Amino acid sequence: MSILRPTDTPISHKSRADPSRRPSGMRFPCQIMEWDETYTLARELVHLIKDSGLGFDIVVAIGRGGYVPARVVCDRMLYNDLTSIKIEHYTMGADPYDEAVIRFPLSTDIQDIRVLVIDDITDTGKTLEQAVEYLAGFRPKSIHTAVLQHKTCSDFVPDFYAETITEWKWIIYPWAVYEDLVGFILKILGKTVAAGKITESGEVSGEVTEPDEKTEPVTTGSIRDALATGYDITVSTDELEEMLLEMEKPGLITGKSTDGIKYWQRVAEIGGSDESM
Repeated sequence: MSILRPTDTPISHKSRADPSRRPSGMRFPCQIMEWDETYTLARELVHLIKDSGLGFDIVVAIGRGGYVPARVVCDRMLYNDLTSIKIEHYTMGADPYDEAVIRFPLSTDIQDIRVLVIDDITDTGKTLEQAVEYLAGFRPKSIHTAVLQHKTCSDFVPDFYAETITEWKWIIYPWAVYEDLVGFILKILGKTVAAGKITESGEVSGEVTEPDEKTEPVTTGSIRDALATGYDITVSTDELEEMLLEMEKPGLITGKSTDGIKYWQRVAEIGGSDESM
C-alpha cells in the first residue's frame, strides 16, 4: 500500500496563548482522570461540535491520546469514517521530545473534504500544530480541531474543547495510567541514595546518584510516598505492588525481599513513548 505524501502548502492554524508552562520546581502536579469523567467530557465535546452547525466528512484521531475521544465522538455523531495518524511529543514519564514527530502517516485521501482532528488535550500545542500543518498539505476542504481539555498555556487553541485548564498540571487519562506512572517510578528510582530516604517534596535526601549509575533499592512505601508528595498521585500499596511486578517482567526494575520488606531497584533507562499530551 502506498503512503500518501502532503503537498508543500501547509496552512497555519495556531494562535498564541498564555506563554506560562509547567512548574519549574521539584513538584510535578498530576491529575488522574476516571473513565466516567473522560466520557462526560467527550459528550460535552460532541454538544459543542453539534451546536457549531459544522459537519465533517472524516475524523482523524491523533494517536495515541486521541483514539478513545475520537471513537466516542464518531459514535455520538454517527460518523463512519475514522482514521488516524500517530504523532509523538512525549516520552514515558512526561518528558518531551525536542519536537513533535509523525510516526505513522495518513493512509487515506482527504483532498476536498471536511476534516475534524481530535486529540485528548493541548499542553504545549505542538502536537495539534504539527498535525494541522501536516494534514493541510493534502488539500482538504477544511480542518477543524477538537480536544477534551485545553490548557491555557498552549500555543495552539483548538476550535472545540470541553474544558479549560488554567492552572498547569499533568493530566493522566485512564488509557495511559500505567505508562505515565511507570515513567514517574523510574524517575524516582533513578534518584535514590543508599539510605533510600525521600523528602516531603518528593526528592531524596543525601547525595543523589545519577540515573545512569547503579542505585540502591527503595521500599514500596517510599515509592508510594514519593508519588504522593512529588506528583500528587495517590495509589494503594496493592496497586503499586502490581505495577512494580509488571515493571520487573521486562527488566525495567528488580525487586527482592529482605526481612519481609520488598525493595526495588532501577536497572534500565526510560524507554521512548508518545504524548497525549
